[in-house]
Amino acid sequence: MNVISDFQKVSERHLHILETGKQAPRRGRKECVFATIGSEIKCDKDIFDSYSYEGWKDIHHDLLIVCAAVEYADRRWARSARQWSRPIHATIPVLELATWLDANVQQHLRDTLRHLTGDDWRFTFVQNEAPASDKDRQPPLFPNQRKEFAIAYSEGLDSWCVSGLYNENDVAVRVHVSKYRARRRRDEQPFDRLPFNVTVKPSQEDSARSRGFKFAAITAIAAHLSKVSRIIVPESGQGALGPVLLPLRNIYPDYRNYPTFFRRMEKFIKALLGVDLTYEQPRLWHTKGQTIAAFLAKPGVSAEQVINTRSCWQQRHNVRVGGGKPRQCGICAACQLRRMSLHAAGVDEPPEAYTVSDLRAARYETALPKQNSFQPTSTLYEYGFMGTRHLQQLTDFAAEPDAKHKPYVCELAEALGTSMADVQSNLRDMLNQHSEEWAAFVAAQGHESFLTLWTKGGRHG
Repeated sequence: MNVISDFQKVSERHLHILETGKQAPRRGRKECVFATIGSEIKCDKDIFDSYSYEGWKDIHHDLLIVCAAVEYADRRWARSARQWSRPIHATIPVLELATWLDANVQQHLRDTLRHLTGDDWRFTFVQNEAPASDKDRQPPLFPNQRKEFAIAYSEGLDSWCVSGLYNENDVAVRVHVSKYRARRRRDEQPFDRLPFNVTVKPSQEDSARSRGFKFAAITAIAAHLSKVSRIIVPESGQGALGPVLLPLRNIYPDYRNYPTFFRRMEKFIKALLGVDLTYEQPRLWHTKGQTIAAFLAKPGVSAEQVINTRSCWQQRHNVRVGGGKPRQCGICAACQLRRMSLHAAGVDEPPEAYTVSDLRAARYETALPKQNSFQPTSTLYEYGFMGTRHLQQLTDFAAEPDAKHKPYVCELAEALGTSMADVQSNLRDMLNQHSEEWAAFVAAQGHESFLTLWTKGGRHG
């Protein structure tokens, strides 16, 4: 089968973003999709205006709209079972048209998104005639405060622990990437929520590979407004490197926390905003368990602080039991990594934290809640099985000789600007640490548990 010929048969998807109040043509081209700012791309006016701090420029507004357009296009068209990549052409209205027409800006934007999502992107920018904001600008974001770096965090374990580890004397610009006000913690700073929400109907693709671009872009805006040049990426080694070292079912690797993506993002931000920002990954060579343990070792830190974080991204059918408060599913890859990491750090969670709580059960079905109201999706089993296999395969990868690691070592050494010997040593140490933590966690479930069977490839537990 000629792959190039197959690719050429895939027609380009066209997305047109319309300004607020504009209507889509009644008879557009069949392959065109229209999304309107204020409708499909809904900017929360109060939040959006609150971003108008001193130093805010139209180019920041444009970048947020580009993020929303990329998210819409990413979710709108399903990937083919035969071919991951989609050719996508987005037409977007912007305020600073001359900047977006710059060939260097467009090249770095395409290159960054191509590397992150695996799709071929093309952009047409047109003049946006609408004003960005109709309210006065606010005072500086952090007046009379010395900030040293920006960090994106949600309710996740890594972001919470890393923020606590490196935010000595309140020097962090913390950007809450959750869109839900209810999740906001008491000590969060005003630059807190995503100011836009994207509604895609029908939403045909759930791989959501563009999410990394949105988070990286918004932390870059926060850093630019706060006049800091460093951005700390909180992900620990397994989550940052694992999805590229061992892509799930050989699909396109997930680069959202991989160093090669951040090097491209730095070039794009330099071309767009004219500033040198660096994305740093201080926990790249540590496991999540080591990050949690380091955070817990700080004075005044309690286990409850990490227990109250959230790692699961499962839909409500898989996390709601008996109509009560949503739990974490306890079985997807994110939940399993969380549970093994807390186990390694010596943290005991209450059983009611998870829907699938007892991993010592002999069969998966017997570990499910018995309430009639609980109706897990048919894919929850697959999420659990594949998550187990991935964590086990990461363990197996640790035992491979250096030659098997070399392609990744070369790539990482170039991206990190360090020697291959250092990368090889750090990578092996991190993988070995993961192997010890995973083996201890699986052993704690017992030899008869379905989880132990899954690590060996058995699917009938």
